[in-house]
Amino acid sequence: MGRTDFTQMRCPIARAMAVLGERWSMLVLRECFYGTTRFDEFERNLGIAPNILSARLRDLAGHGLIERVPAGGARHEYRLTEKGRDVFPVFLALKAWAERWVAGPEGAPILLEERETGQPVRSPPLLSSRGAPLRLEDIRVLPGPGAGHGLRTRLEEADHG
Repeated sequence: MGRTDFTQMRCPIARAMAVLGERWSMLVLRECFYGTTRFDEFERNLGIAPNILSARLRDLAGHGLIERVPAGGARHEYRLTEKGRDVFPVFLALKAWAERWVAGPEGAPILLEERETGQPVRSPPLLSSRGAPLRLEDIRVLPGPGAGHGLRTRLEEADHG
């Protein structure tokens, strides 16, 4: 049985996983968020083999999350695009979850703070339309405009079941 091509799925989450789900992708983006721009810096900071790093950078650029820009001579830098910057809240949510559930006893190795205030950067909380905390139990799942017949049927049965 071959690998499933998530890029061909109707679900946007599946398509996002085609871009972000490879095990090095989020770590390369982490380095971009932390200011890394050069190939040798990525290689050193991640401890990643050059061939794997080249492939990840090429994939992320191909998906439009980073761009390769000349940096003098034969060197290049990798810069986040708007699409790449839009992954930052996802990264913050993953970082917060990881620090709560899988960090070692010594705690988080990296802290993020606002330059202007020195206050910690936090993942945005889920809030209801009235600004109250929102729990999973408070959410109803409905078919969206892109839902096919099968998904519509499944969600209608679940809502009435």
